[in-house]
Amino acid sequence: MGKVGAVILAAGLGKRMKSDVPKVLHKIANKPMLQYVIDAVSPVVDGIIVVIGHKKELLEEYLRGKGLGWSVQEELAGTGDAVASAYSSLGGYSEVFILPGDTPLVTTDTLKGLKDKFYSSGADLVVGVFSPDDPSGYGRVILDTNGRVMKIVEDKDATEEQLQIRDVNAGMYMVRTRLLGEIIQRISNNNVQGEYYLTDVVEMLYNEGYRVESYRMEEVEAMGVNNKYELSVAYEILRKRKLHELMVDGGVIVVDPQSTFIDMDVKIGRDTVIHPFTFVEGKSVIGGRCNIGPMVRVINSNIGDGVLIRENCTLEDSVVRDEAKVGPFAYLRLGVVVKERAFVGKFVEIKKSTIGEGSKVPHLSYIGDAIVEEGVNIGAGTITCNYDGKKKNPTVIRKGVFIGSDTMLVAPVEVGKYAYTGAGSVITRDVPPYSLGIARAKQRNIKDWALRRKNK
Repeated sequence: MGKVGAVILAAGLGKRMKSDVPKVLHKIANKPMLQYVIDAVSPVVDGIIVVIGHKKELLEEYLRGKGLGWSVQEELAGTGDAVASAYSSLGGYSEVFILPGDTPLVTTDTLKGLKDKFYSSGADLVVGVFSPDDPSGYGRVILDTNGRVMKIVEDKDATEEQLQIRDVNAGMYMVRTRLLGEIIQRISNNNVQGEYYLTDVVEMLYNEGYRVESYRMEEVEAMGVNNKYELSVAYEILRKRKLHELMVDGGVIVVDPQSTFIDMDVKIGRDTVIHPFTFVEGKSVIGGRCNIGPMVRVINSNIGDGVLIRENCTLEDSVVRDEAKVGPFAYLRLGVVVKERAFVGKFVEIKKSTIGEGSKVPHLSYIGDAIVEEGVNIGAGTITCNYDGKKKNPTVIRKGVFIGSDTMLVAPVEVGKYAYTGAGSVITRDVPPYSLGIARAKQRNIKDWALRRKNK
């Protein structure tokens, strides 16, 4: 048994998507559908080549970022031509998978099963097969009396008798690379579409005495996504798979699965409760014993154990550590770190800042580009004035500081440890440790001013 490769076909126009984005780069739960196929096949192969064509520059950019190789199908002349364009890259593989790039529901387990069937049966080619209720539009799989695959007839080329067959081609194969190379150059485009069908390889190998077997798979895993409605159907299936995994295997409590949306790469610890209308996206990680929501959005963020995120909060590219509390109506973005047992309260926005262990920002404040050390209390209405019109400036609030309500901290500025600021102050200079910083006009009361105004 040598190395196994995979060719993923991703060159098509995708006309039915009605989009300027290549079909396989359309996202499901924030991940391109092509990536689902890559993720499914990666554990069972030693390398992957993606065939690209339409909008190739966008696919090249994506694949380059993933460290994957590709080949270019210069003319979109069918699946056979697509595989032929990749063949020169397959020299190091004794066997190869061939998979469509628009089947995001295929699983690693199914591809492993197909691979096991290939080796256990001694096949030269294995074809993925399924049996839908309505086979129209699919290539029919024709079996011989021994149950081996003789050929695949495309729907448009099938006879009336062949159209009655319910076993259809899933478009997924495993084949000996040497045989593929010998046959692929001999297929013709003598068919209704005028294209080079990869399916012709099946009949040619069978007729030359090679062993062609089938591997039966679930219809849902062979589902191709061809338009934006089907994109939503695939998303719903993936969403349910993920919720099942979290609740059954992971011990997560999802109060209402119908109204909860969790991306495929998210990780959540046991006994965490996810309330309705919560979205957890990207590569977010949530620890155990948390309470999240309702109406919370978590994007590429890391949440520790025992964290409480109250309703109507958004966390983006942020970290909330163990036993911290956030919300309601809080917004954390762009590299925020909320340390252990800290509290970020209602109507607070924090950007690119660290909130120290046990510190509190209870309500109605904006903290940007700041370091807040441990044990700090920030009064209501506090603002770090971090932008001077040209650049963002830092604010540093040291250990044990008490910031009075409605304080404006005009950065760059530092408040020393255990210092205070008076409510309503505009702090433009550093406050030394243990000091009181106060900067406000002296109050003046004008007697009977309101009466005189009224009598004018």
